[in-house]
Amino acid sequence: MSLTIRPKERCRWDLVSLGEVMLRFDPGDRRIWTTRAFEVSEGGGEYNVARGLKRCFGLDTAIVTAFVDNPVGRLLQDLIYQGGVDQSLIRWVEDDGVGRRARNGLNFTERGFGVRPALGCSDRGHTAISQLKPGEIDWDEIFGKHGARWFHTGGIFCALSATTPEVALEAMQSAKRHGTIVSYDLNYRASLWKSHGGKKSAQEVNRRIAPHVDVMLGNEEDFSAALGFEVPGMDEHLSAFHVEGFQQMIAKAVKEYPFQVVATTLRKAKTATQNDWGAICYCDGKLFQAKNRENLEIFDRVGGGDSFASGLIYGFLSGQGPQWAVECGAAHGALAMTTPGDTSMASLQEVLQVMKGVGARIAR
Repeated sequence: MSLTIRPKERCRWDLVSLGEVMLRFDPGDRRIWTTRAFEVSEGGGEYNVARGLKRCFGLDTAIVTAFVDNPVGRLLQDLIYQGGVDQSLIRWVEDDGVGRRARNGLNFTERGFGVRPALGCSDRGHTAISQLKPGEIDWDEIFGKHGARWFHTGGIFCALSATTPEVALEAMQSAKRHGTIVSYDLNYRASLWKSHGGKKSAQEVNRRIAPHVDVMLGNEEDFSAALGFEVPGMDEHLSAFHVEGFQQMIAKAVKEYPFQVVATTLRKAKTATQNDWGAICYCDGKLFQAKNRENLEIFDRVGGGDSFASGLIYGFLSGQGPQWAVECGAAHGALAMTTPGDTSMASLQEVLQVMKGVGARIAR
């Protein structure tokens, strides 16, 4: 296997993530603009990976993020406590009373049903983490003194402001110095890039970051919009299972960038509640494909890709081969989409059962 992973006994954490954690408001069976009550939970692309690795797979993980020190920030902290992710690297920003200087991010998300797709409406301008600047985090202490086997961040964090890509690069360079594996989820979000340059800016940022990445994650839209690679045979309406086209894209990507692993989910959204679901992983010059699950029933699709990432990473961190890792990621992602919220509620035993093809008969 091409990935050389630091031994556990030399590292405090199995994985450290860098990213924003928002308070998610879920209107349940109603719409955002018709509900009178919301259920709240925490979530964020990079954080979800760390939480999945802790809660489902039992690894030691930490999150680097920032909150304003007010009741909303403390609610987020309380939710993170339940997920078990180490909070010792969180930065707390003084509350100015009304959030003029910094605030905590909010995310309103409808799950979707049938022909009505899921809908997200975020409220995250001028958040505490978006104002993070290079030099404010001692990355050499994290990766050198304490030690981390794996570092994860992504395109959502890097789209938050002009300074966040510089922070990500600073972290990656430190991780590399200390032998830590670096993964990056392209996670292109048009809404985040809309006000500062769109796809052109996204590609400029991500092309600077890509040379520092060992494990690149993303779907076909991410590789196209965020890196400028076209995936032959794919479009937004029929994007799943065109493995040959994605393989051609991977061949181009690994010639241009030093990726050791490239992985993606393969999804064909027939309706909001019924998807075809699969995954592929490039490693050591070979392509490994997880089982395709046709007509997978979806309860809440948000976080499925993050749970795929955490399952894949667990496979590599636990010393399994790339075939096992991509199967683990696909199974974990499938399970995560059967429950509400951004984060996984699955257990390792459930993931292993899905990987084995065990049916959904009641367990009692």
